[in-house]
Amino acid sequence: MNHDPMLLQAAPVHAAALAAIHAVSFPSAERWGADAMALQLGLPGAYGFLHLGGGIVLARTVADEAEILTLAVKPDRRRGGLGAVLLRAAMAGAVARGAASMFLEVAVTNAGARALYDRHGFCQVGQRAHYYPGGGDALVLRTDLTAHP
Repeated sequence: MNHDPMLLQAAPVHAAALAAIHAVSFPSAERWGADAMALQLGLPGAYGFLHLGGGIVLARTVADEAEILTLAVKPDRRRGGLGAVLLRAAMAGAVARGAASMFLEVAVTNAGARALYDRHGFCQVGQRAHYYPGGGDALVLRTDLTAHP
């Protein structure tokens, strides 16, 4: 697990901070407010991380599968490794909760995120047409968590 002192285990008390980062990271139609963040963290198997440097990740583990619900890095903090820190924390959290695989959806047009996921062993296993509120398609990606140290 990452020992970054700026990486906090997310809790409902962090909902406003999570929502603020999400708000500057996504188009308005895709933003989650504080209520949505708290609701997501309250789901069975849900967990997340808040990086005080400007990033968040929320995930959920059910049985032996995990899913990234959202991962966001403030635009001015992108391409500096923060997304990788968050993704590795989510993957480690999934393994700790007994997951053997992890899934996520990413916009077809999000080349930066797709490159991040590719570097961490995610491969396309499907596609969802018109997945996003603006009508954009999403790729469904998966990785085998047992293949990662």
